[in-house]
Amino acid sequence: MNRNEALAQHFAQAFDAQPDLIARAPGRVNLIGEHTDYNDGFVMPMAIDFDMRIAARARADRSVNLYSVDLDKHDTFSLDDVRRVFQDRATWADYVRGVADVLQREGYALRGMDAALTGNVPRASGLSSSAALELAAITAFRLLGQLELDPVKAAVLGQRAENQFVGVNCGIMDQFISSCGQADHALLIDCRSLDYQPVPLPGGVRIVVTDSSVRRGLVDSAYNERRAQCEEGARLLGVKALRDVSVEMFEASETSLPALIARRCKHVVTEDDRALKSVKALKRGDLEFFGQAMNASHASLRDGYEVSIKELDVLVEIQQSVPGCLGARLTGAGFGGCTVALVREDAVPNVIEAIQQEYPARTGKTPEVYVCRATDGAGLA
Repeated sequence: MNRNEALAQHFAQAFDAQPDLIARAPGRVNLIGEHTDYNDGFVMPMAIDFDMRIAARARADRSVNLYSVDLDKHDTFSLDDVRRVFQDRATWADYVRGVADVLQREGYALRGMDAALTGNVPRASGLSSSAALELAAITAFRLLGQLELDPVKAAVLGQRAENQFVGVNCGIMDQFISSCGQADHALLIDCRSLDYQPVPLPGGVRIVVTDSSVRRGLVDSAYNERRAQCEEGARLLGVKALRDVSVEMFEASETSLPALIARRCKHVVTEDDRALKSVKALKRGDLEFFGQAMNASHASLRDGYEVSIKELDVLVEIQQSVPGCLGARLTGAGFGGCTVALVREDAVPNVIEAIQQEYPARTGKTPEVYVCRATDGAGLA
């Protein structure tokens, strides 16, 4: 039985009916361009072949009845009175409630629905299971209500739901790639204009994502601190955001900045440069350059931005030491979560073996390894 058949069966058991449709939206991994999004910069994520799915059936009334297959939990709310489940903490259902709230505030006429949810995006690992749930919910509401809603607008509304309703101050990247992803491509996203371009991922390589099994405990305070430091750097450099500073401009002004601010700014400025050069490299099939850019990105995140930890450094070192691994880096906010590596297809088993043997011996922790392909963004499953 495939995932759609299993989900339809769970739907039938929960609601004594068959679903009208099954919507899906993928998780994501960011290949390069880290901590650049809130500096109006460039990111290059890809949608991965792990997703959230919602089997849904339209209702004649204004009720939304949810069943989480993975958690075995139910939730019900009315489209006429959308609020958080609890005021002091977020739950899984708040992501769907938040989507309903922002869609209606934007003027979309929603239909009530029965919906069963499931997903295989690893939770709490930095692969954006929350954005995938938001975009799957938007897709279900859009299709049931026959709404005119383009993928970029869907991403913006998904982000708004997470920022304003759920209360998580995320950037636009996660929802954008979940909505707009393209199979066999990464996307270069301009976080200022929201312009984007597909970047082909050549054959013969795979993307290996490894969960360090370290949950990201310091992210909120460190994120706010780094963001403030970048804003101060932009102010001192006389620009709206660090995205407006070229490598040459930064080098000419570096010594005039406080040392800590200079280190933070240097990462962002050089990371934007690496992202843009990586696009050109991939378009000409230069995988070695892209891999070297990933390695340089990790070094910059470790030494300049100071968001890595021992476990992430160990994972990166292990992978970089295996022939056929072209590049590896931490991905996401840092302080835990995952690494991402570009690996030649025939070397994938060797990379996995090295991780599984060496990482527990060096850290005492058990990794989870996911071999990913780039997939399409949100739509019908």
